[in-house]
Amino acid sequence: MDGSGKEREAVQLMAEAEKRVKSSHSFLRGLFGGNTKVEEACEMYTRAANMFKIAKNWNAAGNAFCQAAKLHMQLQSKHDSATCFVDAGNAYKKADPQEAINCLNAAIDIYTDMGRFTIAAKHHITIAEIYETELVDIEKAIAHYEQAADYYKGEESNSSANKCLLKVATYAAQLEQYQKAVEIYEQVAASTMDNPLLKYSAKEYFFKAALCHFIVDELNAKLALEKYEEMFPAFTDSRECKLLKKLLEAYEEQNCEAYTEAVKEFDSISRLDQWLTTMLLRIKKSIQGEGEGDLK
Repeated sequence: MDGSGKEREAVQLMAEAEKRVKSSHSFLRGLFGGNTKVEEACEMYTRAANMFKIAKNWNAAGNAFCQAAKLHMQLQSKHDSATCFVDAGNAYKKADPQEAINCLNAAIDIYTDMGRFTIAAKHHITIAEIYETELVDIEKAIAHYEQAADYYKGEESNSSANKCLLKVATYAAQLEQYQKAVEIYEQVAASTMDNPLLKYSAKEYFFKAALCHFIVDELNAKLALEKYEEMFPAFTDSRECKLLKKLLEAYEEQNCEAYTEAVKEFDSISRLDQWLTTMLLRIKKSIQGEGEGDLK
């Protein structure tokens, strides 16, 4: 059956489900098997939702899953209700990001109530991603990544927590909340430097923390660098550490050319991503009150 046929069938199922719900409210039904009618309606809403999905009518699918979720709640099936809210959220994601967030929040409330914090954290990440890409509200994205990190930490899932925290640090630095970014980078670096598998990443986090310090205050960056080398001797031989020393020297001499040269040389071996480029430019601008400038 094509999409429009599925859609017609779904609309009929929705009407039928509604009838069942209404009749379950009648006095006699309440005494005799009202719940059976609600269970049947639940199943119909879910089937209708899946047909709407085939027809790519995402709003209707989201709405049908929501109806099923509410009925599951009425039947005290919390887990099924949460699952339907998540399905609703995934459908709405394609058509109405704000409605998707509302449904995912409803699912999160149920999961946290049930003590299922890991799965609640996962849905906080989905909401954060909607705020990042669809609604472009970075402050709200940060809040949901922080909440996810909190839940992961509580469940001892430290590497998942760190992933969320690094997202927070990236955005915090972009929003010029450098202190917050520094704290996260230092904390994550400290927790990864003793792990043989993650040790390699620690130098990247110390590097990013030092850059955040540098934007605020060059002396702070110097002191931080000494502290990081002491904490993590392997950092001293890294290209990141050597670059920082060259940049600090160029800054002291207020030498724009030397600064640009050091960045260029580093970039020719390890490509600078957008974030690093932004931070390095912010530092460069403070040399001799430089104009907008460029790094290349």
